[in-house]
Amino acid sequence: MRRTLPGMAKQVEKPEWARIAEAFEASGQTQREFASAHGMRLSTLQSWVYRHRRAARARAETVRLLPVQVAPPPVATECLLEVVAASGARVRFAVGTDVGYVARLVAALGR
Repeated sequence: MRRTLPGMAKQVEKPEWARIAEAFEASGQTQREFASAHGMRLSTLQSWVYRHRRAARARAETVRLLPVQVAPPPVATECLLEVVAASGARVRFAVGTDVGYVARLVAALGR
């Protein structure tokens, strides 16, 4: 992307101004010191640094979506275990029922 900036006769490619903004960030200098040392207008450097930081934030805030498949819950009528007491009472347990609970219930029905 080419940009013609105020006070500059030539067009500047994005990679060039991005490199200058990165060099400023790494320099430890103030924007005024850096611009003066590199013979550029302060407002030009400020613009490039602003754009560079905005682009970095946009990259960091990118949302990634992952595909998800939603499976239906197990149907309550599906049984893993059916207990028939001597009295003829039938108790059905769904998939995932606590085994300890089943054992206690069967013991109580047997009394």
